[in-house]
Amino acid sequence: MASPYARERDLTEAVRISWLGHAMFLAEDGEGHRLATDPYNDYVGYPLPDIEAGIVLVSHDHADHSNTGMIKGNPVVVHDPSARDVAGIKIAGFPTFHDAKKGAERGNNIIFRWEMQGLTFVHLGDLGHALDAETAGELAGPDVLFVPVGGFFTIEPDIAAEVVEVLKPRIAVPMHFRNDACGFPIETEGPFVAHFSAVERTGKEPVYISPEDLPEPTLVLVMDYIS
Repeated sequence: MASPYARERDLTEAVRISWLGHAMFLAEDGEGHRLATDPYNDYVGYPLPDIEAGIVLVSHDHADHSNTGMIKGNPVVVHDPSARDVAGIKIAGFPTFHDAKKGAERGNNIIFRWEMQGLTFVHLGDLGHALDAETAGELAGPDVLFVPVGGFFTIEPDIAAEVVEVLKPRIAVPMHFRNDACGFPIETEGPFVAHFSAVERTGKEPVYISPEDLPEPTLVLVMDYIS
């Protein structure tokens, strides 16, 4: 049975989220905002999407997360953690690390939180460690959490599941995992998903999320990339 979140809806009612692969999502609302996250390069394996956006969030400067030149529309690129309002979208960044050794192996990472059409989104980027209590407290309770689950370059699947349990999002969307397009030496979504009983798969469709139909407790939405 298809997920009800994949049912097409008017953008005045729900934010449309498209997973374009790896850590790259496109969020669109009824006011014409188009926000993209962590655009990748062709090394990752996904076909490069032809998209336009007004805002691009970059969690760190590795090439598979910072290919901003592929985004059309002369977007505002946000690659530091300073809080700001971009065209009515409130954005805040939280400095973290790409590894468990305070950045000694892979450098820094920014977790981004933004608000769009009554919803709060958190994108963990390439988080490489469990969250400290202070950061977890600041980020707790988002409506939608985008979480890396493949391990090796990011937190391992069991740590990713712990982060979800700590933050208690209404919806958790796994990202940054191995599949038929991305052959990185990382896990598939399976080991992460195995930690949860409430799981829906949406197929190669965007999902539509509104404040009125948020599940509780956390629902894991497993999306398939849209090429």
